[in-house]
Amino acid sequence: MQEEKYLICEDSIEGVFSGIYDAYALREGHEHLHLQIGEEENLRLFAYYLNIQPDSVKTRKVAETIQRRLGTETYMSICRALATEDAGKGEAVYKVVVDGITGGSGRRVMENAANPHVDLVFRLARKASNEITHLLEFIRFQELRQGILYARTGPKCNIVSFLMPHFADRLPLENFIIHDEKRQLYGVHPKGKEWYLVSGPEEVTKDVMQMSEKEEEYQELFTMFCHTIAIKERINLKLQQQMLPLRFQEYMIEFAKS
Repeated sequence: MQEEKYLICEDSIEGVFSGIYDAYALREGHEHLHLQIGEEENLRLFAYYLNIQPDSVKTRKVAETIQRRLGTETYMSICRALATEDAGKGEAVYKVVVDGITGGSGRRVMENAANPHVDLVFRLARKASNEITHLLEFIRFQELRQGILYARTGPKCNIVSFLMPHFADRLPLENFIIHDEKRQLYGVHPKGKEWYLVSGPEEVTKDVMQMSEKEEEYQELFTMFCHTIAIKERINLKLQQQMLPLRFQEYMIEFAKS
């Protein structure tokens, strides 16, 4: 019986793509190779574990291969799936790549719904896409004392890198920050320059992220406006929560002061 090998990867696109690169580099076939994100509490018997370090060169090569062989749409689906917190996403993405490249499915790999790995990647990508769509609509910026626009979020998925291009395209001449407080991740966009990601402690928000006086005034006016135009007899909280889940309302100005 052939030994099962588990490649342990970091929970990131770089970690998983580096794992896929090393899986192919082993040249042992893919039936007994598995990609796993993070360590297990209970190790499997008769299994070999190999820790994979993220590598930018390997990541770039795998990304280019996926886009060239499987198409940009499949590549984006894979990236969105990896933004979720599902424990099986690494194995699913690895097997989808194997099916598409080695198995010959090519650009039609995501059409194979009967494949459980394809189905999982599709569902995870849709989950991330839905949250991205919601945040593009519900995210709220506040002006800080330094003149920087700041938005606080707490998404279920790690999607700041998907939000930044949208706002960088629409606010190219603004200094702005999108803060994922759940992961302490900051998307930073300097005026007229390329955006980048920064990880930082929560204390940064306490010392630096102070609203300007005008921002406080505008927030009061905006909140008053939202409450004034509301028709009491037509308030439907159940429908409101369907269209605007409670987890998003926590980060919206019009609800924070209500």
